[in-house]
Amino acid sequence: MTRGVFIVGNDSALSRAVEAETVKRVDKFASAFIPNRLSETVSAELSSEFNYEKRISLEWNPSSPISARALVLAAENRLENIDEAVLICSPPVSPSGLSFSTVEIMVNDNIKGWFFLVKEIIKTFKSREHGTLALVFPDISSKEIDILGASALSSFRSLVQSLLSSANKEPYSTIGFSNSDSGNEVAFASFILKSIDELTKRSNGKLFKFGKFSFFK
Repeated sequence: MTRGVFIVGNDSALSRAVEAETVKRVDKFASAFIPNRLSETVSAELSSEFNYEKRISLEWNPSSPISARALVLAAENRLENIDEAVLICSPPVSPSGLSFSTVEIMVNDNIKGWFFLVKEIIKTFKSREHGTLALVFPDISSKEIDILGASALSSFRSLVQSLLSSANKEPYSTIGFSNSDSGNEVAFASFILKSIDELTKRSNGKLFKFGKFSFFK
């Protein structure tokens, strides 16, 4: 297939699961991860069945608006076109204690970075009058994550709600996905990609909720 799929997010089990589902659908895709500068934890491992040849890995400095522009241009050049951009917010757990450097890293990488990137993707979609912007985040309470992660997630949720509320005014599609079923990333990733495959005009501006008791928007 010739769809240009661009995946950006934290290096997490969900991001890897979305990549694995994408491999089943396209000949190639581009992805970029937010570097986790707050932890020495090893990145999530890929499945042994993952097709590395299909993935175009791109570098990104989330704190730089110039880097956001360069990233989108690189994805366009390698894919020919970006038809679907899947942005996955899954903030890392920050070390205990709110040091100045920790706060600065989290704000730059996991709050400001999303705004810079979304701005560039929207610019591209508007110029082509085509594209699907899919925004993904976990539906968890602030009590389940640390204060910086909760702040980053809250900012992303607000961004999603703003974009969804104005979706019908735009020449491209915007949809959101939330997941309240932690630990079921593979099924959630399948749900995301299937929903994008079956996207209709009526789906534009909708938030799809996935979980034990809510499988529909």
